[in-house]
Amino acid sequence: MGEVRGRGARSAFVDLTPLRRSPDYRRLWVGGALSGLGHQVAVVAVLFQVWEMTGSAFWVASIGLTQAVPMIVMGLVGGPVADVLDRRRVALAATGGQAGAALALGAQLVLGLYPLPVLLALIGLQTACSALGAPARRTFITRLLPRDLVAGGIALHMISFQAAMMVGPALGGVLLGLASPAVCYLVNATALMISWFTVRALPPMPPERASATAYPHLPAPVSHVGRLRRRTRTALLMLGEGVLQVRRDPVLRGSFLLDLAATLLAFPVALFPMVNEELFAGDPRTLGLFLSAIAVGGVSAGVASGLVTRRARLGVVQLVAVAVWGLALLGFGLAALGGLAWAALATLVVAGAADTVSVTSRAAMVQLATPDSHLGRVSSVEHVIGVSGPDIGNARAGLVAGLTTPAWSALLGAAACLVVAGWVTRTHPQVAAFRVGADGVS
Repeated sequence: MGEVRGRGARSAFVDLTPLRRSPDYRRLWVGGALSGLGHQVAVVAVLFQVWEMTGSAFWVASIGLTQAVPMIVMGLVGGPVADVLDRRRVALAATGGQAGAALALGAQLVLGLYPLPVLLALIGLQTACSALGAPARRTFITRLLPRDLVAGGIALHMISFQAAMMVGPALGGVLLGLASPAVCYLVNATALMISWFTVRALPPMPPERASATAYPHLPAPVSHVGRLRRRTRTALLMLGEGVLQVRRDPVLRGSFLLDLAATLLAFPVALFPMVNEELFAGDPRTLGLFLSAIAVGGVSAGVASGLVTRRARLGVVQLVAVAVWGLALLGFGLAALGGLAWAALATLVVAGAADTVSVTSRAAMVQLATPDSHLGRVSSVEHVIGVSGPDIGNARAGLVAGLTTPAWSALLGAAACLVVAGWVTRTHPQVAAFRVGADGVS
């Protein structure tokens, strides 16, 4: 996959240089790790509280809709905002909104349980604030670290995210057993307030183009409604520029196409209950093994992320990772078809590792290949692809499984992923040629 910066067995392990080199990055990482842990604790509390209040699978499912809509809409809004305003201030406002919503949820400890609409409204508000600040937050690493350490910084954030995914739900369950959902929300609020202070300690981060008057051809505002329309049109034009930037740049376009091939065509999570029914007779105790297998692979890849983040040719790394992801899921489908339960779990471990490598290399390329003036908007496109791709991929997998079988759904999806990845490799050679240097990208 290209030359490696650093030698010896130690270079295979996660690169801690970003934490040692930059105090600002270190504070940001600690704040992000704590807020991620608090979020996972709160996720368990929300599921528990809604189920306790309603006893309805429909209302539990409505939590996803309550979060999905603001996640996508405000994620798109956050891109233009991050390219107009100081990104540190945007993240401060968004994190403050998240903490305020968490405190309002925690106030149930004193006020008593809220009605379901109020609960869902606060969850939606917190999600909207998180999505609004996400594009700005994604640009911080590029500002705080030298270019050759950006991939390492992103890998460290991935590790903290995966650790929060593994520890947070268990911690939330313990707190629910000892206290109440309100205590979980207060833990989330405390973590978010700590995160707010870590962002506040960062230096100002104005984008390269900070003027809102970049579109002189638009008519001058004459009223409040006119100003609102003008700002809306400006935001839409700026968002369109972000999409055009992705379309024009072959590295960005190819990298996103690879990610879409992996998620839209081959995401397997929706198949797990059906495969569990066939391989383990539907034992609920084994259903979690499928997700755990992916998590084990992801954490393992994170620990060994030095093999990736110290390499200069990140495009080759992503191409190989997507190919391994497709082959692993091809193996998953074959194992499911042959009734080989433990082989199926083993292939998911490999797939989880490949997914982490692919996401880390893609995120680093997006941050390094995008001009700073467009970084917020391109990051918002990445955010929307990241949150919607797996959901749409799950819908595709379930639909195909309904028409065929879960095993054939996995096989067809993996094969399609490999075909598209091969097509991207042939039509976007700039992805494989992408290199990271200390003084730029070639």
